[in-house]
Amino acid sequence: MPVEIIGMISTHDVSETRPATGPVVDVEYTRSFARAHEQAGFDRILIAQSSASPDPNQVAAFAAANTERLGLLIAHRPGFLAPTVAARTFATLDQFSGGRVAVHIITGGHDAEQRRDGDYLSKDERYARTDDYLTVVKKAWTEHAPFDHDGPYYRLADFHSEVRPVQQPRIPVYFGGSSDAAYRVGGKHADTFALWGEPLAETAEQIARVRAAAEAAGRETAPGISVSFRPILGRTDEEAWERAHRILGTIEQRGDAFGGRRAVLPVGPGATPQNVGSQRLLAAAAKGDRHDRALWTAPAKATGAAGNSTALVGSPETVAQALLDYVDIGATTLLIRGYDPLDDALDYGRELLPLVRAEVARRDAAAAAGPVPATAGAR
Repeated sequence: MPVEIIGMISTHDVSETRPATGPVVDVEYTRSFARAHEQAGFDRILIAQSSASPDPNQVAAFAAANTERLGLLIAHRPGFLAPTVAARTFATLDQFSGGRVAVHIITGGHDAEQRRDGDYLSKDERYARTDDYLTVVKKAWTEHAPFDHDGPYYRLADFHSEVRPVQQPRIPVYFGGSSDAAYRVGGKHADTFALWGEPLAETAEQIARVRAAAEAAGRETAPGISVSFRPILGRTDEEAWERAHRILGTIEQRGDAFGGRRAVLPVGPGATPQNVGSQRLLAAAAKGDRHDRALWTAPAKATGAAGNSTALVGSPETVAQALLDYVDIGATTLLIRGYDPLDDALDYGRELLPLVRAEVARRDAAAAAGPVPATAGAR
């Protein structure tokens, strides 16, 4: 089965190692960044969301208008739009983009960040609201007759939408989180459940919990699994590690100067993040900097695990095999982004994605052929 590969764009040039340049909405940079991912062969791009960043729906619409086939994964926080409005918004963009939209549901793991947009619910209440929200959104995409809904957070009467997604039966739903509530709600609703890049054993444990939650929700098919990394490539493993340590030095030198997520989340060494995903990354880092084939957790430690911040370090061949290790334990989607965002996306397209896709295709062909009979080739 082919593996989906997702990148990530922003609207200006900035990362943990690069001071922001240009305006917050740099039109030419955003256009080039989206087109770079299409040129590199990514399946989708993630457009993130925060209380301070440009609206991801508008960014996605702009990216769609400037690409031809690239999928769009739009981060979305339930609770700030009515679910019926959100359903029509995404269905409309799915029509204009020719069926390229997916939605990444971020319930919100930081009380302070939620309050910046006026949301004062507790974390458990937010997940309960997300459950109710997604129930309405999915019905809005799929019900052909007007319907009523009387849930704990949303109540509507005689709702009907004339705009339907191009994709049938509906737009794909991705879901992020690592708490018990996230497993429960994501296990019920997600088409793909998104995890940050932990060591293989811990990732396998999370996959098992997602699958158990899906089964408990009565689903016959478990969600796909996405894992996220920051690949650091070199011509050789040694060269990649030299580059990795230069990157870490820059991160440590900049401290909390990075904008973006650092503007809204606790960051840096010693920070205590509220969300479980960041806590898990820091727990892995506390066990050691290097894990498995190529996983490096030092960047997570240096940033307080503000976002997906663990790296895979090595030659393209080493990193490709490390990504495939996660495919072997159940990952169906790989989300990768670099510290030199635009240039790294192009490098991944030249050096990394072809290796991953070729090996997945080889495995699929071998599986389709079936086992070779013991007498095959005998004379």
